[in-house]
Amino acid sequence: MSSPFSRDKLFEIARSLPPGPKVLAKLSMLLQELNVGLDEVAEHIKVDSALSARIVRMSNSVIYGGRSIGAIDEAVTRVGFREVHRLVGFVTTDRLNDRNLRFYQVDAHFMREHMLFTAVAAEALADFCDIDPHQAYTAGLLRTLGMLVLDRTAEHLTACDLYDHGKYGHYLGWEAINFGLPNTEVSAMILEDWRFPQAIIDGIREHYLTKASDYDNPMACLINVAGLSVAQASLTLPGDRRHWELTQRKLDALGITEDMREMASNRAAYRFNKLRAVVA
Repeated sequence: MSSPFSRDKLFEIARSLPPGPKVLAKLSMLLQELNVGLDEVAEHIKVDSALSARIVRMSNSVIYGGRSIGAIDEAVTRVGFREVHRLVGFVTTDRLNDRNLRFYQVDAHFMREHMLFTAVAAEALADFCDIDPHQAYTAGLLRTLGMLVLDRTAEHLTACDLYDHGKYGHYLGWEAINFGLPNTEVSAMILEDWRFPQAIIDGIREHYLTKASDYDNPMACLINVAGLSVAQASLTLPGDRRHWELTQRKLDALGITEDMREMASNRAAYRFNKLRAVVA
């Protein structure tokens, strides 16, 4: 199906978003390197001065000891690689969701909570699978990027219906009519343009598991199964709900049991609440 708008316009809108996702992409790749140093991670975060300042402020939380620090280098040393990655993800969701998604009918605060919980749920699940937890966190966090861009794109169309769950039942049908392509494909196109790792791109593109071959993609299955934890936390998006049914096929694709999934879900809830406490 053809798209009613140019891909150039889509990329133009995506490039107008805050730079947080690109910082997160580089950080994810850095953290895969065995010999990466704290100074290299800190230097990368410094590229975005506003991001750096917020990470420093959050690192002063009593959750991390409460001792006053004033530089990103100290912040990275205090909280560690993985926690810094989570904090960067939190700031990214906050900056991306600076307004409600009018056409998707989703409140900005709810979308922030949804993105963050999906990220920690995917990361926690990765601990039980042969999947990099940093990439899983990033994939979970940015899986809705296409929705954020399509919602902004809708403002440039001559006519676009607001999403009505009672009428459509899921986002894919509504997106096909109004945009000609699904949010998953838009996410993948943008992340490709931003040079994200291919595992993240393909995982997000295929995570609805609409084709049999999608089950061969571990990252796609992981994001999908993480969606059930999000639903159990009452943070699922209405038009996504139908995709999160748990099946043995999904568990087998990840090589995990339902008990493992539940353990991961509990860990995700703990990490999510810890991040909330840091911000508070």
